[in-house]
Amino acid sequence: MYAESDNLMISALQHYLYCPRQCALIHIEQIWAENIYTAEGRVMHERVHSEDRASRGKLRISYGIALRSLRLGVSGQADVVEFHRQEDGSWRPFPVEYKRGRPKNGKWDEVQLCAQAICLEEMLEVEIPAGALFYGKTRRRKDVIFDANLRSATENTASRLHELIGSGQTPKPVFGPKCESCSLCELCMPKVTGAAKSVAKYLSRMLED
Repeated sequence: MYAESDNLMISALQHYLYCPRQCALIHIEQIWAENIYTAEGRVMHERVHSEDRASRGKLRISYGIALRSLRLGVSGQADVVEFHRQEDGSWRPFPVEYKRGRPKNGKWDEVQLCAQAICLEEMLEVEIPAGALFYGKTRRRKDVIFDANLRSATENTASRLHELIGSGQTPKPVFGPKCESCSLCELCMPKVTGAAKSVAKYLSRMLED
């Protein structure tokens, strides 16, 4: 269990899995830059969080709910939490996270959503089996089951995130396809730093020979 003061942002889990260096630049060095992708995502979240509560039949919808889990050591805000009325009269939470793009090959969005579910479970003392990701480009939901594997991956990611932030060290850059769409690419300079590192290794080998 973590102390409340040790909590990190839930969104940092997504940043870590996308790129540990990006995560460190944002959450250790406090560096941020916006591009068209992050701007579109920010506007989408602002619109969702500004919505009022809704209720119809066996469904209640709340927006911008504050979250926290001392077990994971994270806190943040849920875009949408639907409450579905069960046969016994109880209300089961169903978190929905909004993303501006399309479904991804990696699991970083699923881990972020699972962390939200774990927060709700801890706060409300309920079991949450599933949630959904809504993607702006496709205008469709992707259902996510919070099975044992995803929960384990979420807990493991939270632990590694705390280790990274606690170390205070920003990882070296590794250039890849994801760098092109990263808003921090110009500040990170993965091509330049990576090239310099390769030259240093080359010169070191030459001197040894």
